Amino acid sequence: MTPRLRAEFWVQAYLRRLSLSEIPAFVVARGDSDAGAVLVKLSLLDGTASLFHRGFDLETGARVWDVLTQGPEAEVDAAITKQREFDPDLWVIEVEDRAGRHMLDQEGLL
Repeated sequence: MTPRLRAEFWVQAYLRRLSLSEIPAFVVARGDSDAGAVLVKLSLLDGTASLFHRGFDLETGARVWDVLTQGPEAEVDAAITKQREFDPDLWVIEVEDRAGRHMLDQEGLL
């Protein structure tokens, strides 16, 4: 069994990767340092956003980033609030990019 990467370390590495590509991002909510799940909100800076969470591809067993919800930014924020009420150990990262870049599909982030 492969050891899990600490949530805090993954978040720091993800923020650094975004920074190197000059994509603004910041931690909106800090979760459990070791095992907190991570949500990534992608704001397109036009009033819309997408919310990503990590899951599994049932056919391959691979870890993937799926869209949990998308649409008006206020609705995405409401979904985040609801998720945080259910799981207070949840990390929330907000990425702001008009071009829709989030880099979650990059090698090493799955």
